[in-house]
Amino acid sequence: MQDWLERLAGGIVLAITLLDVFLTVLYARAGTGLLAPRLARGVWRIFRGLSGQRHARLLSYCGPAQLIALVLMWSVLLALGAGLMIHPALGTAVKSSSGPSDTDFVTALFVGGSSMSFVGASDYGPASPGYKLLFLFNSLVGMSVTSLTITYVMQVYTALRGRNIVGLMIQGQSGETGDAAELLARWGPRGRFDGGYNNLSTLAGELGAMKETHHFYPVLFYFRFEEPFYAASRMLLVALDAAALVRTALDPRELGWLQESAALAELEGAGTLLLRTLTQHFPVHDEPPADDRQAPDRARLRYDRALRRLREAGIPTRDDPEAGAREYVERRAAWERGIEALAPALAYRMEEVDPAGHGARALPTHEARGRPVTSARLEH
Repeated sequence: MQDWLERLAGGIVLAITLLDVFLTVLYARAGTGLLAPRLARGVWRIFRGLSGQRHARLLSYCGPAQLIALVLMWSVLLALGAGLMIHPALGTAVKSSSGPSDTDFVTALFVGGSSMSFVGASDYGPASPGYKLLFLFNSLVGMSVTSLTITYVMQVYTALRGRNIVGLMIQGQSGETGDAAELLARWGPRGRFDGGYNNLSTLAGELGAMKETHHFYPVLFYFRFEEPFYAASRMLLVALDAAALVRTALDPRELGWLQESAALAELEGAGTLLLRTLTQHFPVHDEPPADDRQAPDRARLRYDRALRRLREAGIPTRDDPEAGAREYVERRAAWERGIEALAPALAYRMEEVDPAGHGARALPTHEARGRPVTSARLEH
């Protein structure tokens, strides 16, 4: 009876491991794995606990450590499952070809692990038809899981490279400021968005690709770089802020074609979906950020500064800045809190993610109490 229970336990371990490999590598949807998501969160908590606020650089090693831990977990579990199934048969259905057969569990683990390869590393072999099939099955499983794991790791780093390219693109096109207004000013110099439309369309497509890669490879959540312009939260903030400014600050009579374009709709939609994916599946802080009463005032000040920068670049802006400011504040409020929750989860300060808005975060006392900031006051 005990032998059958041991074999059953081994079969369950193998089944759970193979199902986790299937859901993580082949099905590839965020939050669907059995073991991989829990392992990722556990490793992340360990690194967060060790790094603290002063050693955030340590988090840069968390992503690679996640992949190493995942490969080790699958390898150990496959060897354990095979060992549990082989252990009761040592000395009978599984024998050594070079002398007496050891029957301890460590030997069973060794034989089970080596059976995951066609070549094999032990002198133990099956002596019954059932265990010959088991060894063949183990070899096929080991070869398949090894191939899938190698492919998975390569795809993860390909996706990571693509994400970093987007961060560099936004950083460069915004003049290394991370400011959406500066990005638009460079997209449409002297009011000409002929080439800028291609940049907007490219950014929209890249954000859509980022959304899908984070959905396919959730381990990407845990790759953090010291440079904040590689942070997904910063990319999202600049992209969504640029889309909001196009909607609310540009003159609809001359640039209405840009506001009605499919590329702008794609940029807004892809950015919103990516933010939702990150906040739903990444271990952000359990408590949402506290309500910030100064946020509308900061957004209004930011809008007025953006208007001034766009006018300096020769870009036509709308005649009614008050209506545009109200719409901008509403649009920004729809996604800003999600980014404010996501940024500290990866140990970034909002000053790093939103350097263009850092100056607007320290408002004068009378403005912080709720007095609206107008374009006229800024110009004076």
